[in-house]
This record gives sequence, structure tokens and C-alpha cells, in this order.
Amino acid sequence: MARIRYMATTATFVAMFALSVPLVAGFFGTLHPALDSLSHFRVHLAVLMALCALPLLATTFRVQAAAALLFAVAAFSTTSNALPLPRLWPVQAGFEAKSDNQAVYRLLQMNLRFNNPTPEKVLSLIGRTNPDVITLEEVSEMWEDKFSLISSIYPYRIFCPFPNGVFGVGIVSRRPFSAGTEQRCFGRGAMAIATVDFGGIDIDVAAIHLGWPWPFEQSRQIGELSDPLASLAETAIMAGDCNAVPWSAAVRRVADIGGLRLMPSVGPTWLYRKLPDVLRFAGLPIDQVFSKGAVLLHSAATLENTGSDHYPVMVEFSLRPQEQKPTDEPETATVSL
Repeated sequence: MARIRYMATTATFVAMFALSVPLVAGFFGTLHPALDSLSHFRVHLAVLMALCALPLLATTFRVQAAAALLFAVAAFSTTSNALPLPRLWPVQAGFEAKSDNQAVYRLLQMNLRFNNPTPEKVLSLIGRTNPDVITLEEVSEMWEDKFSLISSIYPYRIFCPFPNGVFGVGIVSRRPFSAGTEQRCFGRGAMAIATVDFGGIDIDVAAIHLGWPWPFEQSRQIGELSDPLASLAETAIMAGDCNAVPWSAAVRRVADIGGLRLMPSVGPTWLYRKLPDVLRFAGLPIDQVFSKGAVLLHSAATLENTGSDHYPVMVEFSLRPQEQKPTDEPETATVSL
């Protein structure tokens, strides 16, 4: 019996140590994309490491277990801004209170899933929530046909197809695209930009869909999108499926290139489609929203499942009043005689 207990204790210690290696490596994601890939599972690794450490506190490994437990808690705390937990300190681009003097707009971010078996749920959600603008990923040919059904309500649109006709992005709006501007596609259907008129104020709206992390093409793709990211107007809002968590080096790189602020996360938005939805809490928060300039973010929340492996995200925002532009004509002085 003692031998079995010793073997179980040793195995738990080895597991705890093994979990610590990728957990530590994930903090060095800026050095190589392979390390950044490990950072996406920081929450899972930290929780598993803590679970291994707890029973070891009553063994001869108590010192190592205490150190591991402390590190696991510290690592978990670095992700708290991306989890639906009470916020104990300010976060980057925190939400701002609504003002009665400002119009409130809504952006709906949706990874549609290219072969979604229930497209009617998507159109129903859009009809019930009535967002001003929608950013879309995995816009297959099927989806272009489906969105034609609501073209009278959302007449302004841009679809950027991927070469295989499956993973394109798009922007659909009931607010007009600004006169004299051109809607643009980049990165073989990875990014779309449209300048939208929100009550007389023009802002760039962008949809982005990054590929999977290393060993796949995500890092290279971010480099290819550097120019369009840097070209976003002074006031812009961008949303999409980044296939990367908020604390990753990849998301920070996107924000830095575009001069963007990252919105506080709404929590896990993706779960492997074959897992039950009750495990959504164990998913990954990979749908991100960025903003810059006069955009004031008020709230964000996930909505009901519409048949995709991603939850839709609804964002409410306002636009800070812009300063009156000076006129080219000089003022005429009035002389009193």
C-alpha cells in the first residue's frame, strides 16, 4: 500500500513538473511563435498544475507543491481580464458609461462557420438584434446567397472570398458606406475594410480572420496584413476571429501594428464543435474586438449559439464628438465706426 502511495505521489509530482514547462514557455511568446502557441492554453495548464499541486501539499513535496501552486495562481491571474470574472483593477480599453447625448451603435461579430447546418438561426438573430454593422468570418459561397435574403435591410456589404471559396470575411451594414470611399480586401480574404457613415461621422470598420497559430501560418499572415492594419483611419473598430487569445503575443502584435486598443474579453467564444455546449467555459476566447480614436466602447456580450463553433459577440459603442474642422475661408472682421 505504501509503495502504491509513493508511486502515485511521484507520478503526480512528475505531472505537475511536466505541466510547468509549457506554462512557463508560454510567457516567452514574443521570442518564437511556437512558444506563443503554448500561451493559448495558459488557463488550462494553470488549473491542471494547481490541481496536481494541492494533494502534494500533504507530502514530502510540499515545498515544491507550494511554489507550483503560487506560480499557477500567478499565471492564471494574467488571464483574468479575458475571463468572465469580477474585475479588481482597470483593464486596457475598459468599457465607458453611456451618455444621453451620444447615439449608441451596435456591432455584431460572427464566425458563421462555412458549413453551418442552421443558417436560419443566424438570420433570425440578426433580425431580432438589429445591429448597425456586422463583421463576418468563414463567409462561404452559401453565406453570400443567404445574406442576399436580407439585402433590403442590410444593403451595404463587402465580401472578400478566400481562394478555396470557404474562409472569406465580410462586412454587412445598414449604415451607408461613406461616399467617395472604396471597400478593400486584403490577405486573400483574411481582412476587409469599409468606411462607414455613422450619423455623419466616418469610421473604418474592419473584419479579420487569422489562421491557426504555429505550426500554421498565423505569424506570417500577421506580417502580410501589417500594411492594411497600419492603414486603418484614426478612428476605427475591428472585430474578428483571431484564433489567438487576448494575452497572446499574436493579439498584442496585431494591436501594436494597427495602433489599436483591445476590448476586454467576453470570455470563451470557441469550443470544439463535437464537445457539449455545457463545456463552453473550457473553450478559448479567440474572437477579439479592437478600437482606436473616437470609438467609446460601452458593453460586450456573447449571444446564443447559432450553429457555429463560435458564439456571436454583440458590442455597443458610441463615437466621441469630433472637433469642428476649421474652415478654409478667413473670418471677416467687423469694424465699428
